[in-house]
Amino acid sequence: MRQPSTFKHVVLAACTAFALGVTAPVLADGDYAQYRDVFEPLPALPPIPADNSMTSEKIELGKMLFFEPRISGSGVISCATCHNPALGWSDRIPRAVGHDGQVGERNTPTVLNSGFFGAQFWDGREDDLEGQALGPIEADIEMAMPLEDAIARLEEFNEYQDKFAAAYPEYDGDSVINADHVAQALATFQRTLNTPNSPLDRWLAGDEGAMTPQQKRGMALFADNGCVACHRGPALTDSQFHRIQVPGSEDEGRFLVTGEERDRFAFKTPTLRNVALTYPYFNNGATETLAEAIQVMGQEMLGQDFSDEEIADLEAFMHALTGEMPRFEVPALP
Repeated sequence: MRQPSTFKHVVLAACTAFALGVTAPVLADGDYAQYRDVFEPLPALPPIPADNSMTSEKIELGKMLFFEPRISGSGVISCATCHNPALGWSDRIPRAVGHDGQVGERNTPTVLNSGFFGAQFWDGREDDLEGQALGPIEADIEMAMPLEDAIARLEEFNEYQDKFAAAYPEYDGDSVINADHVAQALATFQRTLNTPNSPLDRWLAGDEGAMTPQQKRGMALFADNGCVACHRGPALTDSQFHRIQVPGSEDEGRFLVTGEERDRFAFKTPTLRNVALTYPYFNNGATETLAEAIQVMGQEMLGQDFSDEEIADLEAFMHALTGEMPRFEVPALP
C-alpha cells in the first residue's frame, strides 16, 4: 500500500519553480549549459572533522580494521564482507547476511563517498562515520562481538599495538587500542573511498564529450522533474528523510529511531553516485533493476509514470554517475 508523501508537494513545487523558462527536454547537443548550475562535482575529499585529522598512519590502520574478520563473533565476518570492493562496496543481495547466516532487515548501503553524507544508515541513527563505525561490530545480526572483546582481540597482536601507537602518537592514556580510536581509524579510511571523475564530473568541468546525448537528455529530465530537490549536492543526496514505502516493505524506517509519526516509512535519501553498481535498490533490496527503481521513484515521489523512453534516458544518466573506484591494496593482516 502506497503511503502518502507530504514531501511530494515539496518536490513538485521545486520542480515547478526550476522549470520556469526551461525549454523542452529534448535539446540540441551543446544546449545543456544551464544544467551546470544544478549539479556539483565531487571534491577529492569530504569534510574532515577537527577532532579526527587524516594521516597516512590512521588511514592504513583503518584499512586493516575494515578487512579484519577477527573482530567478529565468528571470526570470519569483516566490514568488507558486506561492503565488498568488488561489488560497488556493497554486497548486491537484497538484505545483508551476517552472524550465523542471519538475514538483516535492510539492504546494505555502499560506503563509497560516505564521508559526504550528513547522516548514516537508512534511518539516520548516527550523524557521522565515527558514530557509525562501531555499531556493526556489536550488532547481534551483523558481526556479533561485544566491543570489549573486539578490543581485547586486537590487543593480542603486536602489530596492532604498533599501528595504533603510530596512528595516535600523542595519546597518553591507559591503552592506545580503544573504542574511540577504532571508530576514528575506520572513519578515516572510509573518507578515502571516493569516486571522482565520473562522466558527469568531467562534463561539469567542461568536457562536452564526457556524456552521451542520451545521458544529457536524462540529466535534463532529472533536473526538470524535480529529482534534484532530494538528490543534490556533491554526493547527490540531501541526507534528509522522506516518506516512501517501496513494494514488499513494511519497514517503518526512521520512525523506529524518533517515534515521530511524520517519520513513519521515512528513509534517508540514498546517494546516486555509482548507483548503477549498487543494485538491488531501496531499503529492502527488493527492486532489482535501475529501470524499476526509476519508475518507483517517479510514482512515489513525483506522482507520475515516466514513459519507457524517459526511463531509458534517466537510466543512461544514472550510468554517467559512476566514478573512478578507489585505488588501494588489500592489507596483509597479522
